[in-house]
Amino acid sequence: MRLLHTSDWHLGRSFHGVGMLDAQRAFVDQLVAAVQRDGVDVVLIAGDVYDRALPGVDVVHLLDDALVRLTAAGAKVVLTSGNHDSAIRLGFASRLLERGGVHLRTRVEDLAQPLLLPMGRDAAGGEAVLALYGIPWLEPRLVSEQLGVATASHFEVTRAATGLIREDIARRSESATVHSVVLAHTFASGGISSDSERDLSIGGVGAVPLDLFDGFTYTALGHLHGRQQLSEGVRYSGSPLAYSFSESTHQKGAWLVDIGPEGLTSVSAVQWEAPRALAVLRGELEDLLAEPAHTWAEAAYCQITLTDAQRPARAMERLRTRFPDTLVLAFDPQGASAAAQASYSSRLAGAPDDLAVCCGFLEHVRGRSADQAEKAALAAALENIRLLEASR
Repeated sequence: MRLLHTSDWHLGRSFHGVGMLDAQRAFVDQLVAAVQRDGVDVVLIAGDVYDRALPGVDVVHLLDDALVRLTAAGAKVVLTSGNHDSAIRLGFASRLLERGGVHLRTRVEDLAQPLLLPMGRDAAGGEAVLALYGIPWLEPRLVSEQLGVATASHFEVTRAATGLIREDIARRSESATVHSVVLAHTFASGGISSDSERDLSIGGVGAVPLDLFDGFTYTALGHLHGRQQLSEGVRYSGSPLAYSFSESTHQKGAWLVDIGPEGLTSVSAVQWEAPRALAVLRGELEDLLAEPAHTWAEAAYCQITLTDAQRPARAMERLRTRFPDTLVLAFDPQGASAAAQASYSSRLAGAPDDLAVCCGFLEHVRGRSADQAEKAALAAALENIRLLEASR
């Protein structure tokens, strides 16, 4: 059996205000092409299919189109819900969709209900079967009672869920060799996170130990957006597209997993072509505008941090003359005087007169000092106020 492990599609997400539906459609095209090219039997989607619990109509249409095309290409689909999805809405019509080869696992009741695929005979001549289980995103406070655990924690509910799956595997192993694949949307110890994932809990308490997945043939994890290997049989596929600038160095893709009658035989990487490069640039404005090495970033989405000692006027406007898709602009002044780096309140306390207060406020809100013309205008305004007050 050949499986393609994906996760975290986040259909409907935007990137710093830029819509990504066209990029997500392009990903679906690549996915369908990979299924056809590599002879994929099952596509795994380990949660966060949508980016919101209430996706837009065009977003729902995109998922519908993807599932139709994947099944038409000859693959079955196993899909679980993530913390961004509404499990109830995503799981609608699951029994009907199963007839078309789309197997939704969004309910606690379905934890021990695998998709079973025959794999022929093992070396001993016995029947071999592939059992695919889905663990949806488990909110501890909502499912702990249903799973019979006293402590509402990610560890306890995940342990209970994997325990139910192990019991089902043990029962089926009495009559066949069972190779198990588990999809889980969670934060497993050892995974490296990025900015675009929402914390599963405060302070990392939601992390679950890797050994909860011991004994399964392959564990297809979702939630973290960087493709990574925690062990030979436990991996994150990562998101198909970059959803934050912290992912600018990621190579997006998926895992192609081969499982035979004797177990896991190989896992190889599949790459997705990025629709746009991401550039994270830092430096003084004039240097960034002139540096030839940044030519490649002119066609990229850019996050730029300016290090000028004083914030340049019309900084975003000027940057976009060279980098038109600058989406994030930050300031980290280097070499500024100690007075400029002092807190606004401390500088205000030491202001000698009203003009200094006004100039200090102007500098605080825009990051650069008032020039001579601005100082003259402020002085004139203050003098007019003084004269007005004196005439009353």
